[in-house]
Amino acid sequence: MEKIWDEIEDLAMNYEACQKTLTAIGDETRQHIILEMIRMDYNGSRVPEITARTNLSRPAVSHHLQILKDAGIVKMRKEGRMTYYYLDPDMASFTHLSNTLLQAIGICAKLPNRDESKL
Repeated sequence: MEKIWDEIEDLAMNYEACQKTLTAIGDETRQHIILEMIRMDYNGSRVPEITARTNLSRPAVSHHLQILKDAGIVKMRKEGRMTYYYLDPDMASFTHLSNTLLQAIGICAKLPNRDESKL
């Protein structure tokens, strides 16, 4: 039983490491921005282009992009005075979250069944 407590502690650390990703994708507006960015140019999109597709103000789009950037979901590059945003091709933050959720599923599968209807 001690081993499972170690696994749960490891899971807790992984959840903590995923907090920015969970916060970023937990917002419906940011989900919409991610979907629109997937539909748009793979070379990157500028704030005005994202604004036009989401019907959000430029400041709102910039705010949401910053949160997505801080979470490691979106990256940016500058070309002169223009800034292009694009989804992280490595998707490391999504991969870490996915692995954490799989870890949680694995731990829960080891726990005793507490469903009264199946006892």
